[in-house]
Amino acid sequence: MTTGADTPAEGAGEATEARWPSDHTTLAAWHQLVPGRDIMLAKLDPQGREVARYAGRVIRVHQAESWVEVEARWTNRSVVVHGLPFRTGDLLLESFSPVLPFNVFAVYSTAGHLRGWYANVTHPTRIDVSAETPLLVWHDLYLDVVAFPDGTFVSVDEDELEESGLALEDPSLHARIVAARDEVIHRLQHRQGSFGRFMNEAVI
Repeated sequence: MTTGADTPAEGAGEATEARWPSDHTTLAAWHQLVPGRDIMLAKLDPQGREVARYAGRVIRVHQAESWVEVEARWTNRSVVVHGLPFRTGDLLLESFSPVLPFNVFAVYSTAGHLRGWYANVTHPTRIDVSAETPLLVWHDLYLDVVAFPDGTFVSVDEDELEESGLALEDPSLHARIVAARDEVIHRLQHRQGSFGRFMNEAVI
């Protein structure tokens, strides 16, 4: 999932939180992401290649799990991704964490109505504050969850993960990716974090 470039990252029962090793440099610099600060965001594909870069602004910081919420605009042509519309000019509230292996994008229409969420399984988010404008880097890892205000959702891109060969080449990473996807679904079903907002709001 991307914002300013190409098209856009738990079942029943207790979920195991998918906490991965975090970049200590990122953790030390995370406090510099204060509300009102302009930043750049870069998306890396699963192979680590940069595939998109776009501008955003920090609007909220959550101490729990070090979440930071960034405001960005959908600047591409209008598309529908797994049933979730992205219209030119839509507002995206993007939540990132340096300790959790996923991000969550809440998509709002220009009229302020919640369309739904697009969650990406990722490596924990990294931040580079060496430049005047900090660069937040998120590294995509195949699986995504698309969710809607009525609580319905769809898990997508399992075929891409299967075709990657990770199940044989790096079974540990493969298992962590699946566990991260399951945690996203668990949080959705329990209305936790970003999914707890406006779950019953009408979609426009």
